[in-house]
Amino acid sequence: MSFSNVRPHASADPLGEALHLLRLTGTLYCRAELTAPWGVEVPHIENHMMFSVVTSGQCWIEMAGEEPRLLQQGSLTLIPHGNAHILRSELQADAEPLGDIPIDQISDRYEIMQYGGGGALTQITYGVVRFDHVAAQRLVALLPNILSLNSWNAESGSWLQSTLGLIALESSALQAGGETVLTRLADILIIQAIRAWLISAPEAQTGWLAALRDKQIGRALSLMHKNPDQEWSVNRLAREVGMSRSNFSARFTHLVGDSVSRYLTKWRMQLACKYLEETSESISKIALDSGYQSEAAFCRAFRRLYNVPPSHFRKNMQQFPAKQ
Repeated sequence: MSFSNVRPHASADPLGEALHLLRLTGTLYCRAELTAPWGVEVPHIENHMMFSVVTSGQCWIEMAGEEPRLLQQGSLTLIPHGNAHILRSELQADAEPLGDIPIDQISDRYEIMQYGGGGALTQITYGVVRFDHVAAQRLVALLPNILSLNSWNAESGSWLQSTLGLIALESSALQAGGETVLTRLADILIIQAIRAWLISAPEAQTGWLAALRDKQIGRALSLMHKNPDQEWSVNRLAREVGMSRSNFSARFTHLVGDSVSRYLTKWRMQLACKYLEETSESISKIALDSGYQSEAAFCRAFRRLYNVPPSHFRKNMQQFPAKQ
């Protein structure tokens, strides 16, 4: 066990810490120049978030289980779970599958699409991105299927107008370092959109998000998130946050929906999955980093959750999406 003499540190703002971990990896950016009538069918993309910025004109977005929405100039729309959807110039317009529409490939991660019937112009900057950190993935999993902001709404403020303006300027003529600039701007847009949802949505006031806001339970979660290799117990965490063991245990389970031990195991296993996927570290090293005294104990815990040993998971990762 990798104990340190330094007292484990918890964030004073665990929810803000989760937002801080929302650092996206840009997979693809597209500048679309679309003339009416037009329609684009975007397929489901697993484990990715999509976003669109309407920089001129307007369009409709449709998704199964959701009412069609009109997206006007200056609007930002997130598709947090990568759900299939359709963008159209008007609701009656025919739509082509995205893969059937010719594009101009500028680089591995940037492309330009020019498509449509020659009528009114709509310009959209579209991105497909992903968040890699476990805390970010858990937060994104709680978001609705569609999340929209309009820059002309007073609630959004001038930050959205100015950031959307920068995106429109940058995407109009990609220059050296343009992909990096777009990625950073997308970071800002997406995090601000999620912040707005966290403040206003009733469903954001319950469950794991409410637990992060709770002064004592949020501190306990932060301790486990930042120091998964520590030997956490209900007694130790209760002492750290200044609560009795029984009150802490009951409040944690009520807010989080899992017992302390089950939540900690899930958190460690999610981190272990990332280590297995992204590094070549040995199973024994991953076990230690995940808070287990031995490789055998780690493998038993991993098998209980995923029904396979870590070595099998590493060889067949696409079959085992990390459990929330």
